[in-house]
Amino acid sequence: MEKTIRTETVDAFFDAILRLEDKEELYAFFGDVCTTNEVVSIAQRFAVARMLFENKTYMEIAKATGASTATISRVNRSITCGNGSYDMVFERLGIKKE
Repeated sequence: MEKTIRTETVDAFFDAILRLEDKEELYAFFGDVCTTNEVVSIAQRFAVARMLFENKTYMEIAKATGASTATISRVNRSITCGNGSYDMVFERLGIKKE
């Protein structure tokens, strides 16, 4: 059986996040819900995705972010075989694919 994130519990969590109004509320909420390392790891993966989107090499990304090549590979797989969310978010942020 494959795990899915689509559960009632995750829906409720996402509903809560969607009700946060600004970055300060996000910092407060995620500071309470997650450990510092969890938030930093998620942010690191996002930075890796952005650098992959910008056509940086694994070595450039590892040096800049401190991410392992295994993490970079997992993020790259999410970009190429995932749900297209990185493309959507980067487009909304005005970041163009290189």
